[in-house]
Amino acid sequence: MKKILTLFAVVGLFAFSGCSDDDNDVDYDTISEVFELQNVNFGYNATDGYNIYEKLDPVLFEDDVILIYRLAGTIDANTPIWQLIPRTLYPSATRELDYDFDFSREDFTIYARGNYDLSLTPSYLNNQTFRIVIVPGSPTGTAKSANKPDYSDYNAVIKKYNIDDSNVKKLN
Repeated sequence: MKKILTLFAVVGLFAFSGCSDDDNDVDYDTISEVFELQNVNFGYNATDGYNIYEKLDPVLFEDDVILIYRLAGTIDANTPIWQLIPRTLYPSATRELDYDFDFSREDFTIYARGNYDLSLTPSYLNNQTFRIVIVPGSPTGTAKSANKPDYSDYNAVIKKYNIDDSNVKKLN
């Protein structure tokens, strides 16, 4: 009997030692991907101010989130500079412009707000390019912070979630 219990203990040890909760915190149900809104203009309405509204296709899984990056410029023809939003810009010493967004499983809205009449700076409202990145979320807070990418770094996010950046899907 003692040998059988020892055998079960050894087999159990090997069975559980092969299990690991460390899968680099990648949600394999989520298909991380990137969409682009290229050269879009913010629309204006009296209720919401300046915004860009888009439907998501496909819709998000329950725990997925989106990150939105604004094309802030380029280093050269092949090196864009992507800034994570929300973001505050200062067109002058007294002017403040904020880009922000919200999203649901089916759509998202990008907002532009400021402490001045934004129509005075159309370069911040017209011909804007944004990248929308779908990534798995962690609603329970179980993801290890050491394995999370620097979300402000577009390239780190692309690398972390193994996204093919050459296959960006256009939304407009």
